[in-house]
Amino acid sequence: MGIFKARKSKEFNYNPRYYKGEGKPFKIRHLFDDNRKTIQKANLKTKIKNAWEDFKSSKDKGTNRRFLFILLILILLFLIFIEFDLTIFLPKN
Repeated sequence: MGIFKARKSKEFNYNPRYYKGEGKPFKIRHLFDDNRKTIQKANLKTKIKNAWEDFKSSKDKGTNRRFLFILLILILLFLIFIEFDLTIFLPKN
């Protein structure tokens, strides 16, 4: 018994009586396994590359704009919170 190892869930060979589908009906998996490739196990560089491709290939461009808008607002609030001098972005008179 390892101290730092996570325990594996037990699996049983239970088949429901009236289930006619393929595979195990109670198998736990991610909701978006079939649609995204960022769930696959890979190194950090591959994960970032796959996430960026998913972000760029999104069908809804409004979502991307909304995400960037929220991100800009959060960055601005962070800069105000740390009392960063925002006057460097304004034109000098």
